[in-house]
Amino acid sequence: MPRRSRVSATGGETPAGRPLRLVRRRARPAPPAVAAAADHPARWARPHVRTLAFASGKGGVGKSNLAANLAVALGELGARVLLLDADLAQANLDLLLGLNPRYDLQHVFSQEKLLEEIVVEGPRGVSLVPAASGVPALADLDDYRLECLLRGLGQLEADVDLILIDVASGTSRPVLSFCLAADEVVMVTTPEMPAFSDAYAMIKLLKQRGLTRPPHLVVNAAASPEEAEEVTHRLRLVARRFLQLEPESWGYVPFDAAVPSAVRRQEPVVTAFPRSPAAQAYRALAARLWGAPAGPESTSHPLVEKLEA
Repeated sequence: MPRRSRVSATGGETPAGRPLRLVRRRARPAPPAVAAAADHPARWARPHVRTLAFASGKGGVGKSNLAANLAVALGELGARVLLLDADLAQANLDLLLGLNPRYDLQHVFSQEKLLEEIVVEGPRGVSLVPAASGVPALADLDDYRLECLLRGLGQLEADVDLILIDVASGTSRPVLSFCLAADEVVMVTTPEMPAFSDAYAMIKLLKQRGLTRPPHLVVNAAASPEEAEEVTHRLRLVARRFLQLEPESWGYVPFDAAVPSAVRRQEPVVTAFPRSPAAQAYRALAARLWGAPAGPESTSHPLVEKLEA
């Protein structure tokens, strides 16, 4: 019985004289478990674009209005803004922007939708990741799902210049997690003493949790430049003395009846009443924010001292 010829790995001919043919084996597909592990959220990267978290120790200070209107004002300047409604159980950014999203983060956490499938486009090209309303289960997400959400934002950053996160009011664990994950924290307060006190308490908690970069401070609904300056000075003074942090002033937004009027119309004040004092203040902050350099060195260049109409 003739001996079967073998293929030589170095080329040449077989003993039978037939030319050698090298056959490349087709790679086997990865097992489903391996493929799933490669797409696991733990392997995703967090956002690399500049990310700002808007926080307040107390509700009702205009934090969500600031985030929404600033996003729209930045969009008018050509910035590609992704706005995340991180008040997961009591969302309202969709109402402030006049949007009616069909899906929200509730559908993402229940694995019905992917994060990119719930994003809706708002005024001036602002992209909104809407949250749910009236869903208590989302009010206190576990660390794993919070991390999945943060890393999921990194998958959306290809067409984004800035990510603005509107966190819930108060000092819950998800709120602190969002603030510490952001590049910068914008603390919003009003001249009222409860709001001032709660803003300081929020900064104190963030400091205890590892915050190293001083937060930015915006005084909302100020009756005058002098009132806003006094609030800023007092808050910076106590933070410097007791926390060794000095919040950077990002100015103020004046009290303006156009703001609640725009809320009732479910439209940002910068588009509903573009010449109002509040709209001009939002645009002034957007112009300085969009033109400011990102990174630690930006703290040496004050963005805005007063946002006067």
